[in-house]
Amino acid sequence: MPRFEPIIKALWVMAFLLFPVSGCASQDSQHKDTNSNDQAQTAEKTVMPPSYFEIQTNHGKMVVKLYNETPIHRDNFTKLATEGFFDGTSFHRVIAGFMIQGGDPNSKDDDPYNDGMGDPGYTLEAEITADLINRRGALVAARQPDQFNPNRRSSGSQFYIVQGQPIPEEGLTQMEQQISTAIGKPFSYTDAQRDTYMTLGGAPWLDMQYSVFGELVEGFEVLDTIAASATPRSTGQGDPRLADMPLERVEMKVTRLEEYTPPSN
Repeated sequence: MPRFEPIIKALWVMAFLLFPVSGCASQDSQHKDTNSNDQAQTAEKTVMPPSYFEIQTNHGKMVVKLYNETPIHRDNFTKLATEGFFDGTSFHRVIAGFMIQGGDPNSKDDDPYNDGMGDPGYTLEAEITADLINRRGALVAARQPDQFNPNRRSSGSQFYIVQGQPIPEEGLTQMEQQISTAIGKPFSYTDAQRDTYMTLGGAPWLDMQYSVFGELVEGFEVLDTIAASATPRSTGQGDPRLADMPLERVEMKVTRLEEYTPPSN
C-alpha cells in the first residue's frame, strides 16, 4: 500500500451575484431580504473564532491554529483530536529543512515498517487553494501520490508541519512556472507570500498539491528540534529501510485549547 507523504524536492530543499433593477417593490424587498441573509451568513463565517490545539511531545509543546477556510479538514482534525485518536501516535517521518510528519495510527503498534500507511479508514476531499501555502509552520494533510490518488484526496489523519528554509526570489519565479504548468492555468504568488518564503521559508514545491489547513503559532523551536532528530539517513545508524524515522520515538498527545491567546509577534 502506498504511503501517505509529501513529495521531497531533494535538491531544491537544499538550494533554494447583481440582480437587474425591477419596478416591482415586492421583488426589491425579496432581493433585499436575500442580500441581508447572505450578508448575515457571511458575517457569521467571518467572526467564527479559530480553533487551537496543543500537540504535546517529549521535546515540548507546539500549538496549531486550524483554518476556517478548510472546514472539511478543520472538522475532521477536531473530531479525531476530541476522540483521542492522535494520542500515542508518533512523528514517524522527519527530514531536517523540510517537514515532520505524524498522525498515523499504525505508529502505535510495534511494527515500524507499516508506519506511514495507516489511516482512520477514509480519506478527505481536497481543499487546495492558492491562498494557503506551505510556509514555515504550515499544517498540511499528507496524501498518497497522484498515480494512486488523482483527485489528491487527503489522508484521514496523517499530517505534516513544514519546517522549510528561505527560498530565493528566482527560485519562487521558477516554482510559479512549474505550478502553472502542473495545474494548467497561470499561478503566481502575492507579494506577501513571496516575502514570507524569502524571509521565513517553506516548501513551495508542494503548493497547489496538498491541502493546507492550519499553521503553527507556538513552538517553532520544538518543530526545529524534532526535525533535527537523528535518523538512519542522517546518522548511518539503524535500518536504512526506516531512513527518515527518528531513532528516538517522538510521541504526541493532541488536546483542544478552549481558551488560548496566541503569542504576539
